[in-house]
Amino acid sequence: MEQKIDLRSDTVTKPTPGMLDAMWSAKVGDDVYGEDETVNALEHKLAALFHMEAALFCPSGTMSNQIAIKCFTQPMDEVICDQTAHVYRYEGGGIAYNSMASVRLLNGDRGILTPELIEPEINEDNIHYPRTSLIVLENTVNKGGGKCYTLSQIEAIHNLCAIKGLKLHLDGARLFNALVATGEKASAYGHYFDGISICLSKGLGAPVGSVLLGSKNMINQARRIRKVLGGGMRQAGFLAAAGIYALDHQVDRLAQDHAHAKALAYALAQTSFVESVMPVETNIVLFDVAKHIPAIDVVRQLAKNGIMCNTTSAKTIRLVTHMDVSQSMIDQVIEVMSKLDI
Repeated sequence: MEQKIDLRSDTVTKPTPGMLDAMWSAKVGDDVYGEDETVNALEHKLAALFHMEAALFCPSGTMSNQIAIKCFTQPMDEVICDQTAHVYRYEGGGIAYNSMASVRLLNGDRGILTPELIEPEINEDNIHYPRTSLIVLENTVNKGGGKCYTLSQIEAIHNLCAIKGLKLHLDGARLFNALVATGEKASAYGHYFDGISICLSKGLGAPVGSVLLGSKNMINQARRIRKVLGGGMRQAGFLAAAGIYALDHQVDRLAQDHAHAKALAYALAQTSFVESVMPVETNIVLFDVAKHIPAIDVVRQLAKNGIMCNTTSAKTIRLVTHMDVSQSMIDQVIEVMSKLDI
């Protein structure tokens, strides 16, 4: 059977034998009663790592983001984020549906916002305008090709929020990729954000789950919202154990994914069917095909060669490296791309 190489997303990974052993042996209880000691251990572990007071295990990153937004806004408020942000584009209109808030979209540099972009868009106190209450950043930026914020950039936005009385939330779906790429410390993040969402089921390789970090009061409110949204899980420790294992064993190896992505980007730049490749910082490669070629045709040709990937627009294709893609697979992809006749 032909080997399939799945570069659609880092969400497609399967648990390793060590992770499965950890899940099998997890000590569990009813988490809605607060009695699952493995869930509690995961929450305490991440809260301590990021120097935040408390944490909440959720089924998905979308849920943890939406809970945070609801905690930090009131109906008729406005959320500021980049126009490519996951919370706006890929969470089903949840900001409007769950929080009854509007969204002010900005055009950052590959999704990276700055105080200079944000400040003019903060509404003055006027009954004609929604009340600006929350800024949402994304790190790494999915639609920015895995681009990372630096702590100095985050600090500048945090300082603006402090002056303006705004909350600051981080969609950290691939935050550990950013930490590995920049060498910065997780512990610094808790000082700058009111909420942080950490996804365990992308580069870290766990099968399910996201953890929301914040103050004790905020997480108490978040726990209530999670229940209302149907996210209260029972013996969830089997899933939390996978997250703990990932944090203990599968963070440093993200650097390998980044190296694989850079190798793919370099190879793509040498091909005739590619017009441009976005600079690669982490595990996401975005490239535009030549003007006369539909991106979907390239995706179909790659699929015929056992390589799975997705378009993000009529001209753009995304490849995502992850722990289930080996060096030999990367070599195979590069060989296929070098011979592709489009």
